[in-house]
Amino acid sequence: MMDLALVAIFAALIAAVTVWVPGISVPGSTVPITLQTLAVGLAAMVLGPWRGFAATALYVLVGLAGLPVFAQGTAGVGVLAKPSVGYLLSFPLYALLVGALSYAVLRRGLRMAVVGLVVAGLIGSFLLIHPLGIVGLMQNLDIPFGKALKIDMAFWPGDLIKTIVASLIATAVHKAFPALALRPAATVPAERELVA
Repeated sequence: MMDLALVAIFAALIAAVTVWVPGISVPGSTVPITLQTLAVGLAAMVLGPWRGFAATALYVLVGLAGLPVFAQGTAGVGVLAKPSVGYLLSFPLYALLVGALSYAVLRRGLRMAVVGLVVAGLIGSFLLIHPLGIVGLMQNLDIPFGKALKIDMAFWPGDLIKTIVASLIATAVHKAFPALALRPAATVPAERELVA
């Protein structure tokens, strides 16, 4: 029951951040800079792979179903024809990968967790979000790879900052609630508990 509540809360958090915090326009691009990736990264780092995947997938499905939770208040299957579609559809996969990497880091303790979480977030960004975002740009803007890459590169500095912020918040959450990143109690020896 707690897992379902966490999934719903983080899906709502992603939606709230996206809707309430206006995006910043990028010159030469119709894809704005938003705090979506901050919220998605936080969901992955706090909830882990499966709950993070579920929260981000729920967010995407609710938006595709018609609730205006995407950037610039958009919704519905029409977003699949927008240049930002690759970024949007990458979120559940990103949460799955970054959640798994983050929990592997967190199970080793919190002493260097921020650095590990930043690395996990950046791996997810550059293996999933940016490549799929570039594919979406190429497909829906009908532009070559080089031009799509140039548009995408405008997001890199912001992604680094958002990943660091998500890592700091996630580390604080795990310090307050260390059981979030532990395996079920029956399979985790006492000495594997997180240390502050």
